[in-house]
Amino acid sequence: MRARLPAAAAALLLALAASAGCSGGPFPAGTAPTPVPAPPAPATVTGDVLPVDRSTVRDGGTLRWAVDAVPATLNVYQPAATADSALLAHALYPALFRPGAHGGWEADPDYLAAAESTPPGQLPQVVTYRLNPRAVWSDGTPLSAADFIAQRAALSGLDPAYTSARPAGYGTIDSIVQGAGPQEVKVTFRQPCAQWRALFGPLYPAAETATAAAFGRPLPGGTAHPTAGPFLVSGYDPAGGRAALVRNPYWWGEPAKADRIDFLAVPAEQRADALEQNRVDIAPLTAAVDHAAGGAGAPAGGGAAQALHRAETLPGVILHRAAGAALTQLTLNAARDLLTDPVLRRAVARAVDRRHAADAALTPLGLPAAPHGHHLLTGDQDGYRDNADALGATDAGRMLDTAGWKRPAAGATRARNGRELALTLLAPAGSATARRTADAVVADLGAAGIAVRVTEAPADTFVRDHLAAGDYDLALFSWPAGPDPAGEQQPVYAKPRPGPDGALRAGTNFARAGTEEIDRLFERAGAEPDPAARQALLQEADVRIWQLGHSVPLFQRPELTAVRAGLAGAGVWGFGRPRFQDVGWSAG
Repeated sequence: MRARLPAAAAALLLALAASAGCSGGPFPAGTAPTPVPAPPAPATVTGDVLPVDRSTVRDGGTLRWAVDAVPATLNVYQPAATADSALLAHALYPALFRPGAHGGWEADPDYLAAAESTPPGQLPQVVTYRLNPRAVWSDGTPLSAADFIAQRAALSGLDPAYTSARPAGYGTIDSIVQGAGPQEVKVTFRQPCAQWRALFGPLYPAAETATAAAFGRPLPGGTAHPTAGPFLVSGYDPAGGRAALVRNPYWWGEPAKADRIDFLAVPAEQRADALEQNRVDIAPLTAAVDHAAGGAGAPAGGGAAQALHRAETLPGVILHRAAGAALTQLTLNAARDLLTDPVLRRAVARAVDRRHAADAALTPLGLPAAPHGHHLLTGDQDGYRDNADALGATDAGRMLDTAGWKRPAAGATRARNGRELALTLLAPAGSATARRTADAVVADLGAAGIAVRVTEAPADTFVRDHLAAGDYDLALFSWPAGPDPAGEQQPVYAKPRPGPDGALRAGTNFARAGTEEIDRLFERAGAEPDPAARQALLQEADVRIWQLGHSVPLFQRPELTAVRAGLAGAGVWGFGRPRFQDVGWSAG
């Protein structure tokens, strides 16, 4: 089974515009200077949250947290789930492992006393989870194997009655049983699963997943929907745009510092006002800045610069900024006309100056202009390296000359057999960051003799009418990055397969370029328990993706979050997620 991106992750697909598991069985010729691949960048810092000393955070108080909308569901595996579903779910439901600061997995002792897998090479693979004996649902029921069994049934794909995102890994589970005691759970896999730590997070109570009807219900919390986090739901009003979370009296871990968290639906364009008027305390501002409109006669992007300045100077507010856990890339449509030629795709990739694009996108936001060189890993993940040299040493101009695309004169557009080398570049409408990036790419390709015209599409049609339909030559957008690239990113690079009607089904591989070799490398990486060997397979997969001319990684998507002064434990989390029991008001 190929992984499908959970809805919360799929919502990040257009992260530039708005700015789990294991595999089973998204240069110039003439006198112009020649761009070269950027040198390896220093490790990019993903996230910006100061470490919390709980002794300096006072007990009590309310936090007001701006979200896009109070979600209709808290079940992150339902098709209707959003990124806000995931945010609230992590305050309410267990996750045995948490993503670490550098993209790995760390056991959460609030839920997990220990976990171990059988040694590499020993089959079948059996993972033994030993649950924290104090961990209970808010109705007093202990966490148990029954919760694991029901969730596996819901997400395995074996029962078509369940409509779910079906994260990779659950389909490889052969059986789940209780172990030596009520807190021991044994999971047996029918094939090796290296990313078993990504499973069961969030974990839902068996009553909510044991039947398709129960699984499909919204989960607004309350006594009818047991939770098991530091907070529980005291009020939930999607229509009114407010969800109230209060301390969970059954919580066994370190107590939450705040008495209450109010999640408030605040449109992006109103968040700066809400901060200035002291109506919210935490507000993501990436979209508010990126899509801000300038005044009459303002230059393109002028509104974004004004919005950024306002965010930086709001009284009593600190603006956190960092590279996010998402990769912005230039995707090449290999099924589109001229780009069916892999030589041309590689020449286009070679012509792009990634440092130029990163500088255009990130420097105006006050972030380091760190270019990216890996399709699967972010700059501070273990194993990151710049693999762009896989394109070879030949510059784009000579590659194009050899392929027959000649320049009739210095500075002119190349042509072959009377046809000009002209492409379109699809970018998210209204995004200042995307426009700056697109302008940089257009300039680079123009210097190589490739004429590029930028077209824009709004977020609600960008995927459906363009990426999924194949209606583009080049496209700018972002894919989420995570701790398990072998499982999470496999669908982005999977070779398109014919459907029942014989037509190729690209899925989320919008470049429509793939090979059996790349698929096998992902499959092997997903089943490889040895970290070093798994990294080697991912490196080889990335090299092959570069050589295929699938896409060009440019930079990590920027993230901006405003936090009221005196509020600890909040900011840009990057790979991590809030530790909700630590977020609170400083005592000083």
